Amino acid sequence: GKINIVLYNPEIPHNTGNIIRLCANLNANLFLIKPLGFDLNNSNLRRAALDYFDLCDVRICMNLSECISYIDNSNIYLTDTSAEKYYSDCDFTINDTFIFGPESKGLDTKILNAHNPNNIIKIPMAPSIRSLNICNSVSIVAYECWRQSNFIGS
Repeated sequence: GKINIVLYNPEIPHNTGNIIRLCANLNANLFLIKPLGFDLNNSNLRRAALDYFDLCDVRICMNLSECISYIDNSNIYLTDTSAEKYYSDCDFTINDTFIFGPESKGLDTKILNAHNPNNIIKIPMAPSIRSLNICNSVSIVAYECWRQSNFIGS
């Protein structure tokens, strides 16, 4: 199995580039759901991804349904800053899927409401902080999943 990272309507190319590099290191699948706020040949994306772009399994999807159709037998977790449950309170497995919303606004309520509320997770933050950078959020959650799987494949 592989961790599945899903970026729903990502907006900032260097964030996606960093996440490509992260997914290459984790041997994770990366799904990008259109519309994207940039072109995949964007120089900021390529600079941030370094030479890892070709080592990462990146799939572009037209929508969330198409994305989910590629993912077999996976628990799907969605991230939301107003979720009740901390990511650290979950029992993850190596083929879990983690969906992250666009940088400027996060996932739509409509998408969140269509999934199991027990699988909507947050990262704890100080009360005065609105959000973390998406690269940090993906790293925190994906590494916790990998840790719980005893860093399989490392």
